[in-house]
Amino acid sequence: MERFATARDAAHELRPDVPVYCFRPNVLTADARTFANAFPGRTAYAVKTNGEPIVLETLTAAGIDCFDVASPGEFAAVRAVAPHAEMLYMHPVKAQSDIRLALETYRIRAMALDHEDEVAKILRIVRGLDLDPKDITLYVRLAARGSAAYELSKKFGAAPAHAVELVQRIANVGFKVGLCFHVGSQMEDAGTYERALATAAWVRGRSSVPIVALDIGGGFPAAYGSDPRRGALAQPDTGALIADIMREIDAWGLADLPLTAEPGRVIVARSLSVIVRVLLRKGRRIYINDGIWASLSDSWTGKITLPARLLPDPAHRGKRPGNPDRLMPFRVCGATCDSVDILSRPFYLPETVDTGDWIEIGHIGAYSLALRTRFNGFYPDTFVEVTTPFEAAGPAESFATVETMAAE
Repeated sequence: MERFATARDAAHELRPDVPVYCFRPNVLTADARTFANAFPGRTAYAVKTNGEPIVLETLTAAGIDCFDVASPGEFAAVRAVAPHAEMLYMHPVKAQSDIRLALETYRIRAMALDHEDEVAKILRIVRGLDLDPKDITLYVRLAARGSAAYELSKKFGAAPAHAVELVQRIANVGFKVGLCFHVGSQMEDAGTYERALATAAWVRGRSSVPIVALDIGGGFPAAYGSDPRRGALAQPDTGALIADIMREIDAWGLADLPLTAEPGRVIVARSLSVIVRVLLRKGRRIYINDGIWASLSDSWTGKITLPARLLPDPAHRGKRPGNPDRLMPFRVCGATCDSVDILSRPFYLPETVDTGDWIEIGHIGAYSLALRTRFNGFYPDTFVEVTTPFEAAGPAESFATVETMAAE
């Protein structure tokens, strides 16, 4: 992997016509250690957030030795870079063949569920493999609703009374029992954790069954950009949030339980940016070589404001009309021939932006790579290493906004 001080250096030297991912292993290492040092329990990185080998290798070197996995593909990805790491199979609904693979081949001994039929599936396979249920912990996933950029409670989670029944059923057949929940991705309301912990305490008390562990899931917010005209957003403080959660855990009488968290976005978001090129400027529209089917799904949903900076092409020989210090809203169109491939928010960029320029879009480490597709044959897969954090390489003068454009 080629190495550069900044994305600007990479763009000017490589002059790429394809998107280029700028990987910052030093940032990833720092953010992983910040979380692990602040959280007193077990840190299980959520592989779904970004399962690239370079990410998993860096996390392993940083001391992360536990991973939240959801599929055979994720089992294999972790085992390839971390042969001795622990894996927690926290997908609540699993194929029987995947359960068997997890137990027999990968020796996974912790799984999540939210329905009695899942208990029956797991029990059949455990008996068929002649395993002792008391060596396996089944986590009952509790329904948790709150305010987050991406809510994750619509598909999974047992209501409190149902959870009590599941806990008792699991204990009666000999498994160890844990409780877990997930408040959503990019959590916006810290009270959501408190409400979920209250549910966990209620279920524990009503079930009268020994609970051996509590998994508080993910949701820990990462730092992104903001529209400066609307006031800068307060940047999330991971340590302060964890301290608040720990106080609530103690208040609800759960401090005696071994704890696990499943951070993803908060660890990996800042470690990657992407350099995209302006293929065409057409009035107040710009066409770039990336889009919603590749690295910019967060910009499509409009849930998150990604910081960005213009990297003008120094070889541009034409006169650039306009004022480079004036920001204008541009509709951003992606690389594919799909007319849906337009970002939901305009990007404010210097009005001198033109065909051939590059734009660095920051903090795209979470989900962008995991959600990219091969639609239309476009698949960004070029990486360079960059040593300077995105926010240290100069101001992010560009931003996406919720304001709609008056004209295009």
